[in-house]
Amino acid sequence: MPLPAINGANAPILSEDDKLVVKNKLMDCLMNEVDKSIRDLMAETLHLIAVHDYPESWPQLLPSLLQVISQSNDPAQALRVHNALLALRKVCKRYEYKSREARGPLNEIVMKSFPLLLPLAQRLCTENNLEAALMLKQILKIFWSSTQFYLPSGNNPDGSASSTPSPALANPSAMEPWFEILKAVLSKPLPEADQPKTTEERNAWPWWKAKKWAAQIMTRLFSRYGIPSYAEEEIKEFAVYFSQNVAPQFLGPICETLNLRPSGQFCTDRLVHLCLNFVDLAVELAPTYKLLKPHMDFLLYKVCFPCMCLTQEDIEEFENDPHEFVHKQNSPLADFYDPRMSAITLVQSVVKHRGKDNMQPFLAFLTEVLQRYNSTEEADKNHVEKDGALLAFGSLSETLLAKKKFASELEGLMVSSVFPDFNSPVAFLRCRACWMVQRFSEIPWSDDGTHLRNLIQLVLQRLSDPALPVQIEASKALRFLIEVDGADVTLLPVLPQILNEYFRIMNEIGNDEVVAALQVIIDVFGEQITPHAVALVTQLSNAFKTYVDAGEDDDDAAMAAAQCLECINTVLKGTCEHPELYTNMEPCLVPLVLQILGNDGEYLEYMEFALDTLTFITYFPLKISEQLWEAFPLLYKAFDGWAFDYLMLMTPPINNLISKDPQHFLTATAAFPEGNAKYVDMVFSIVSKTVNEDRSSESEQRKALSLYLSVLHNCTGQVDSYLPTINDVVLAKLGQQVNAETPMTRHSIFQVLGSALYYNPQLELAELEKRGCTHQVMTQWMKDVDSMEKWLTKKMTVLGLLSVLRLPASSLPQSVVSIIPNIISTAVSLSIKMKEELEAGHKDDDDGAFEAEPDDDDDWGGYDEDQDVTNPDDEAYMSALNKLSQGGDIAQFLLGDGWDGLDEDDDEDFHSPLDNVDEMHFVNDILKEAYKREPDVYQQIQGALPADTVSACQQIFASVDAQRQQAGGH
Repeated sequence: MPLPAINGANAPILSEDDKLVVKNKLMDCLMNEVDKSIRDLMAETLHLIAVHDYPESWPQLLPSLLQVISQSNDPAQALRVHNALLALRKVCKRYEYKSREARGPLNEIVMKSFPLLLPLAQRLCTENNLEAALMLKQILKIFWSSTQFYLPSGNNPDGSASSTPSPALANPSAMEPWFEILKAVLSKPLPEADQPKTTEERNAWPWWKAKKWAAQIMTRLFSRYGIPSYAEEEIKEFAVYFSQNVAPQFLGPICETLNLRPSGQFCTDRLVHLCLNFVDLAVELAPTYKLLKPHMDFLLYKVCFPCMCLTQEDIEEFENDPHEFVHKQNSPLADFYDPRMSAITLVQSVVKHRGKDNMQPFLAFLTEVLQRYNSTEEADKNHVEKDGALLAFGSLSETLLAKKKFASELEGLMVSSVFPDFNSPVAFLRCRACWMVQRFSEIPWSDDGTHLRNLIQLVLQRLSDPALPVQIEASKALRFLIEVDGADVTLLPVLPQILNEYFRIMNEIGNDEVVAALQVIIDVFGEQITPHAVALVTQLSNAFKTYVDAGEDDDDAAMAAAQCLECINTVLKGTCEHPELYTNMEPCLVPLVLQILGNDGEYLEYMEFALDTLTFITYFPLKISEQLWEAFPLLYKAFDGWAFDYLMLMTPPINNLISKDPQHFLTATAAFPEGNAKYVDMVFSIVSKTVNEDRSSESEQRKALSLYLSVLHNCTGQVDSYLPTINDVVLAKLGQQVNAETPMTRHSIFQVLGSALYYNPQLELAELEKRGCTHQVMTQWMKDVDSMEKWLTKKMTVLGLLSVLRLPASSLPQSVVSIIPNIISTAVSLSIKMKEELEAGHKDDDDGAFEAEPDDDDDWGGYDEDQDVTNPDDEAYMSALNKLSQGGDIAQFLLGDGWDGLDEDDDEDFHSPLDNVDEMHFVNDILKEAYKREPDVYQQIQGALPADTVSACQQIFASVDAQRQQAGGH
């Protein structure tokens, strides 16, 4: 029965004693469960409990599992041993992505379990039954979870992970028995007679699964430790050992596995894929490349090229299930499982990095394939082989286009071997022809433009091809041809028909690349698109709704839906000089935006695009429609509920709404379950919550503070009652930031304070005086001036500080009177500096131009066989990965967090009425008015000013007077 509540808090459903009973019973049931689906469910349950309870509240878990595993010599215990290994893997997986410091329990698991697992794995490698394969697979998965990011180290006495090198790093040969197991598993013969009959069953067969895990571990170890130059100091010794002793040993079983298919034997796609990935890494390392070099013909012509060719299953799918064919060809996951993709990657690496040895013979091989096809009778042509050759040529386009000596050959290749295929009776060759255009659209044609015109016509014809995959590739090809010089002459006259074809294809299938191609057309033909803009937005909005309704399981449709929104934004960008068109687009766009903003985050993946759309339609039109204002409370509700992380994109449309109709903003309210709320209060709530929220970044807090600027700049004289709140928030933040090494947040605070002083200097000074911080704030503000880089910060400093002088000196606090000379000096020097920067900015437009390095046409490219390949991108990736050993979070790294460490702001998207206030004119007017109002006081102040400040003032006065006289005088 549940425990009673304690102090009003919810009590745990089970007591600790009851939990122990459940855990013991779960263990007992799991150890004896035969049914795989139930067993997997129990193992996942154990994993979830371990996440919360292991090791502190479940110390007996590991000893219990190891006790079962220790009985592995008893054949009667095979099921229990396997299930214990399954459970152990689930426990290890909990720590797989943890930083080194958080891996203490995993290190303990490794130290206590690996001495049991090693002899068991060695024995299982010699057996042939399925039980052995299942257990071996689990052991390899445990090894993977324990080693893929760090080799296990020891623990400190308190159980935390030790900072000393792991035993494997201190003594690399200690890992040798495990390396032998990996080789033994991958080399293990699997007699044909013992294997299941169908490919599907073989792919799931435990022995092939075990081989897959062995290859996956080998490849991970190579990527982590194979190139010593990438390794950090702590692992460099191990990396040298691995690259010289282990990686070359792995090549044998890897190449034996790759020889299975050429010798007529079966091998799973996944295993071929992993082995090719290993070879791709081996090409970069000199010791392994030397071993591979005599076998490159085998790898390129017997392994890679057949992998690149279409299979009979591919052709049948192309003809009978074109939607699925297109889905597979465009799947972003293909890089992780498709041997065709890994074969392409390997060929690209070989040609790029070891081109001196391999590029010329491989191109000769491909050319021979094409020549053989052209010279063969129609009935005997090998269409699949030609398709593979074109795929190989296209995959090398980047390298080939970079070398001038190939220019004429590539033109000949396109004309003789690609152009004819646009009208081939073989549909997949028509498809490949369209794909080749995407790869070689940049070819410099040597004729009078006839080839380009013919090519465009051929691609346009294929937009209405009977085969859907051909239509898709043709629509993608046009995207590349559009940007070629001279293409517009052929395309513009048929632009409406082209747009219709794209929408017809989009109605047939949700494909993000098709929509992306349409987006390029819209972008390139911006002016010509204007007459079609409203129809385009209507079509794209309808397409978005169709794709969204396709359901969560259709990833292609989801990506196409997102691309539709991006395409809509391209139309809006292209027509921004015709804001009257926006009025006709709103009936489509506003419901779409409201749908995404509402519905409690159901359409979260489209939020970014919707906010961009909202920014366009709130900025360019002259007025905000009543329907569009409905977005305001939805923005607040989304921020408050599920879209906190989108604040950076929310502030521009909120700023636009405030600036377009300040009166509506100040008076409007929205109904919430807890009562009505004013729009202005929603904005103040957004700022307060962001600034006080621990999880918000400094840049997000600065962005939120910019909303204060929107209110103060647009609602002159109407938000006096909010000044105390503004000061409470920004001064509290300033107190936290006063000693911050990076001054950017302080600068944002000074923007707000400057805006408040400009809004009403008397009220703002009263707020500062009420808190007794006027002198400290002003002093810090002027101290920070030299570090100010943003234009808006400088502007609001000039306007804010000098606004103090709009008040009679007798009404100013003494803390301000004493620093008036400093205020004037600061504002004057800053305004002159801003003018100089503005003038200098026009002179720097041509900076940054560079000349391309000349191409050495006699150099086939790459590295000598004695050189390791070095790659800046790989080095950056490995450097980032290595930093994790110093306490980083691998999960964050995998999600892409913290790559560049940049946390910059951009105030260019902030607009307000103050944009029209010229800083120099403001300085001129304020100083002259103050002197005219109180000549004696300011005569005295002038005497306290430095000579250079007085000279600068005179310079400003003369400059402003001259400008006004030139403009007609005022």
